[in-house]
Amino acid sequence: MREIAAEAGVSIATVSRVLNDHVNVAPRTRELVLQAMARSRSAAPESRRRTVHVRCPYLLTDYFGLIVSSIAETLRLHGVRVVLDAGVTSQHADVLTALPDEPDVDAAILILPPEDGDRLVALARRGFPFVVVDPRTAPPPDIASVSAAHLAGARALTAHLVELGHRDIGVIAGPVEWLAGDARTAGHHAALAQAGVLPARHRVHHVEPTTAEGLRAAGELLDEPDRPTAIVCFNDKLAVGALQAAHDRGLRVPEDLSVAGFDDIDLSRATRPALTTVRQPLQEMGRIAVTQLMRVLDGHRPEALHLELSTTLVVRDSTGPVPV
Repeated sequence: MREIAAEAGVSIATVSRVLNDHVNVAPRTRELVLQAMARSRSAAPESRRRTVHVRCPYLLTDYFGLIVSSIAETLRLHGVRVVLDAGVTSQHADVLTALPDEPDVDAAILILPPEDGDRLVALARRGFPFVVVDPRTAPPPDIASVSAAHLAGARALTAHLVELGHRDIGVIAGPVEWLAGDARTAGHHAALAQAGVLPARHRVHHVEPTTAEGLRAAGELLDEPDRPTAIVCFNDKLAVGALQAAHDRGLRVPEDLSVAGFDDIDLSRATRPALTTVRQPLQEMGRIAVTQLMRVLDGHRPEALHLELSTTLVVRDSTGPVPV
């Protein structure tokens, strides 16, 4: 980095920002650094490029696609080759056991891995470096991970509804025993408790995070004799289903019912009304995962193994005062 900084006539910090794809670098400066990096690589002795296995056993929708794209772009800046393993069928493949024996794979980034903690520990004990992005279950102590601050984000969202006068709030949560879902439900309950409201268990529905399941679960909540005045959802897709359920019953959003999501994917800005939601820093999660992994590959042990990135409450038109 010192050699590249000297050749490009910039600081080492600027080179670091370019490597991590930070936005606060002037285009001309970025180009100078990238050119210096390219010359440095061409002048260096021939050696095998590092290869990272990126495992995302899900459809690369707007949520997972943003994370994977960010990881791939950042690895490319580091001169690392990417092997992508994506798609739902990969969930049932025993990928982790074989990874350390792959002759051309140096490390891995695992996105929401379906494998339990014991499988991850077994992989780490074989000396294979990897980082987990958005872990499904609580990561073991010695395994590096990056996630969003789910609890704080959900607490801020429900606090927003409480400020609008809502006390009876339905929750369409994610699958049972998902770390993100548990944390978001805990954040919701914390905001209610701060307002002196005991959470009602029958108001919480655990479902798969799809639009169809949001439609079904919201319909069940809204068909109760004493329907809630607001519904918070595990993600924006569930919230879209909740909007449809409200529309099907002739309920106006937000005049009759407030609806909120989580993630702030493009879909949240396309609905009518636009969704109030919580923004996750999905691309930054990918970039930081790469930074952690590169430090491990260079022989460093990260001081902070479990990183939580801040979320942001985004208030739009789908939430309003409690109906009178």
